[in-house]
Amino acid sequence: MADPMALMPVLFVAHGGGPLPLLNDPSHQHHRAFLTTIAAQLPVPKAILLITAHWESNEVALASSQAPGMLYDYSGFPPETYHYRYTAPGAPALAVEVQKLLHARDIPCRLDGERAFDHGTFVPLMLMYPKGDVPVLQMSLLRNLDAAAHIKVGEALAELRAEGVLIVGSGMSFHNLRALMSGDPRTPSLSAQFDQWLTQAVTAEPTQALTMLANWQQAPAAQFSHPRAEHLLPLHVCAGAAAAAGRAAECNYQDWLFNGKVSGFIWH
Repeated sequence: MADPMALMPVLFVAHGGGPLPLLNDPSHQHHRAFLTTIAAQLPVPKAILLITAHWESNEVALASSQAPGMLYDYSGFPPETYHYRYTAPGAPALAVEVQKLLHARDIPCRLDGERAFDHGTFVPLMLMYPKGDVPVLQMSLLRNLDAAAHIKVGEALAELRAEGVLIVGSGMSFHNLRALMSGDPRTPSLSAQFDQWLTQAVTAEPTQALTMLANWQQAPAAQFSHPRAEHLLPLHVCAGAAAAAGRAAECNYQDWLFNGKVSGFIWH
């Protein structure tokens, strides 16, 4: 078992609704306050490996450019939101290392030198690390959206924690856009049911946590909370990466975004 005292934390954060956290939208004030203060509570990372909910690939893909551009993968927001810049350098050497770690577990992985930072990456990191002085490696999800497969991806990344790499999963613990946008009256109750289960699962003893997360679709209100799994699965990668240390996660963030309950987690 790895020495927890020598490891970087692992984080799962809610990235919010499009660029609304950067716009200081009233609906995201608590969320923005959390993102702007969390980094001060962590050791300074040598690099960040961020798993984004907004990139899916048939095999794990890594944005391997030394200087990734910007991908404004949202619509209908003010003009300034299409001119944001996040100038953190990429981490091509880390990309090669991660690819080797995944290949060693027979997990297919490719390097993508063209992929830019999407909003799942630049929105939280512009608030967490606004100076852009920490190299960032952006990682995709697998298009199959298989829970167990994403846990295995995370398990392959575990040793990076001892190398000063901060692993961040960027998604949303509740993500039913149709329900949120339509004001579905069931949303507060059902999202809270799922959030309660998810918090119990993630904060359980690691082996139990992985078993529960692999079977997340059996949770109360699971399909309502995640009609597609892409915003939940960065959490599975994080849980997999953290499990080897043998320490349970803590819930370090809870909020209501629009009318859905959301949570964030940290593994020390």
